[in-house]
Amino acid sequence: MTKLTRRDFLKASAMGMGAVVVSTGLAGCVFDSDDKRATDFTHGVASGDPLANGVVLWTRVVPERDFEKPVSVAWEVATDAGFEQLVHSGTAEAKNAHDFTVKVDVRGLTPAQTYYYRFHTADSQSPVGTTLTLPEGNVDSVRLAVVSCANYPAGYFNVYRELSKRNDLDAVVHLGDYIYEYSSEAGSYAAADAAALGRTFPADNDLELIKLKDYRRRYGIYRSDADLQALHQKVPFIVVWDDHEIANDAWENGAENHSADEGDYGVRKLEALQAFFEWMPIRPVIKGNDEAIFRTFSFGNLVDLHMLDTRHMGRDEQLDYMDYFSSGGSLNQAQFIADVGSTSRTLLGAEQLLWLKASLGYSTATWQVLGQQILMGRMNLPAELLVAIATQDPEKLAGLPQTLAELAELKGRKLADDPTLTEVELGRINTVAPYNLDAWDGYQYEREVVLGTAKQLDKNLVVLAGDTHNAWANNLRDGYGDQIGVEFAAASVSSPGLEEYLGLPEELIGGAEGGIGLLVDDLEYLNINQRGYMLATFTADEARADWYFVDTIKSRDYAIDTTRSASRRVRPGEGNRRVESVPG
Repeated sequence: MTKLTRRDFLKASAMGMGAVVVSTGLAGCVFDSDDKRATDFTHGVASGDPLANGVVLWTRVVPERDFEKPVSVAWEVATDAGFEQLVHSGTAEAKNAHDFTVKVDVRGLTPAQTYYYRFHTADSQSPVGTTLTLPEGNVDSVRLAVVSCANYPAGYFNVYRELSKRNDLDAVVHLGDYIYEYSSEAGSYAAADAAALGRTFPADNDLELIKLKDYRRRYGIYRSDADLQALHQKVPFIVVWDDHEIANDAWENGAENHSADEGDYGVRKLEALQAFFEWMPIRPVIKGNDEAIFRTFSFGNLVDLHMLDTRHMGRDEQLDYMDYFSSGGSLNQAQFIADVGSTSRTLLGAEQLLWLKASLGYSTATWQVLGQQILMGRMNLPAELLVAIATQDPEKLAGLPQTLAELAELKGRKLADDPTLTEVELGRINTVAPYNLDAWDGYQYEREVVLGTAKQLDKNLVVLAGDTHNAWANNLRDGYGDQIGVEFAAASVSSPGLEEYLGLPEELIGGAEGGIGLLVDDLEYLNINQRGYMLATFTADEARADWYFVDTIKSRDYAIDTTRSASRRVRPGEGNRRVESVPG
């Protein structure tokens, strides 16, 4: 199997570099093309990777014929919607080699400025997009929408539609699983309602994605969605990939959803990442340039957002609970603890970890924010619950709600210092292990390094997470029990959550949330059954998370479920830095 290096990542993004043009001002010539082919801006426009002085603009333009011949494309950037105050213009070529995508890296812009942009060919014009540069100096507030995990066959992108109505966002932070690699056939993941909803894939893409052309077509289907197009058109995105941009539960050199008969994983990975760089409004990885997939976005003196890759560049293969269960069903806890805490296990990789430590050290912003994919909080659950989940034993799963209720009752008695608890009862709640070994819980040494760095530097740390399809707020404590920072995690756009994984009916959701919240010591908030987005707002006085949930993704008629909206905050400074309820 091909083992990928940093050079391979450079190669993957460089494959799309021909579609990237740097714009430094107004072009001196007027766009003139004698191309008589009809063209169409089939997937709208987008912007991303905003800086104080620049932003990446994106579009795709497809000719009706002669696909090997490039299409001449012009762009314009202005400070007004009528394009009377032009500040940038130029021309580029949309080529078949890059799936007819075009990216323009516009530089020399003014900080904290709204810009309007558009593209045109000889016979057609794109929609007008709106974007925003980052602020510099003293900043009063920063507002980021946080989303992840959008599964097309699972339901409509009502979450994207709801976000596109907002007029107060500085950026959308997308934490990965922008696409999924599965088919939309009835037996595929989250696809049971796809046919009824009209969310199936066409025959030439209704398969597991393996090749470059497959990934490209899948991005095209997603970006044909009107709700996603509307959001991209309105606000810049800051993106990072997770596993499904390639394959489920990916790690550096493999994935759960990749088998030997599907070819070389390294080749699949490079082709998938090439499609990502082509279709996302993100700068390419350039050798000698700090703007890699792990990169920092600075919002003046208030927020430094450090985007991480916890998935593909440095991650060791996930541990598997089934390797630690005996034939009798007991957990070899000593061996498991030794392996999960091993100093040789890596999640970020040496290069990225060194970069993150240096970035935290250099930053003087009030808030240090990690934009990354997976839960960092300790999600330890009683071992008997994990046996049911890990083994997927039908009998144990059927009794899981009752088991959860029993354990929560025991934990409540323990917290109340009930002297009548027996040793057996205490053993049931004190014998715990991490719930999700694909998260930071499976890479505990590097988590300690990150938390230890924040503690040593006395930083106000906020971690943003996606991946789980559920909403969470966690206190982040190190191995010594010291409070370091907080984690706010967003629910999914459409992928199902714990309610489906655990087979919980609606009437048991409240009890399950209460039970899990009681059993997990560092957990301060959760929603395990709804789709939505998180609004992260930063001021000098607090970092606040507000969760909003749609009442359905199975119909285009939906509403925000105001009964389940929630808010939590954290205040800066030593002695604070823990999840709090929002007053009022």
